[in-house]
Amino acid sequence: MPSEVSCGDKNCFLHGTLSLRGQVFEGVVASAKAKNTVIVVREYYHYVPKYRRYERRQSRIPAHCPPCLEIKEGDKVRIVECRPISKTVHFVVVGKLKGE
Repeated sequence: MPSEVSCGDKNCFLHGTLSLRGQVFEGVVASAKAKNTVIVVREYYHYVPKYRRYERRQSRIPAHCPPCLEIKEGDKVRIVECRPISKTVHFVVVGKLKGE
């Protein structure tokens, strides 16, 4: 969970001024190499009417990761939509979920 100390990040939903709105997704962190940014892979099913079957698809969503959350690759996380933080980042990590 978040650390007790203020992280000093203005884009932190807990210690900064970032407001949350819109969509909520869950996924697995595929990459945590960038500073304060993680890539979250979200898997979902898409219906194909021609074959009357479902196919598996995945999307890679870049999300801001506040320094007060200790997130690493392989963690299952919840991300929530926010205002655009950069050219590609429109989501923020709000917490780590329990592993299955």
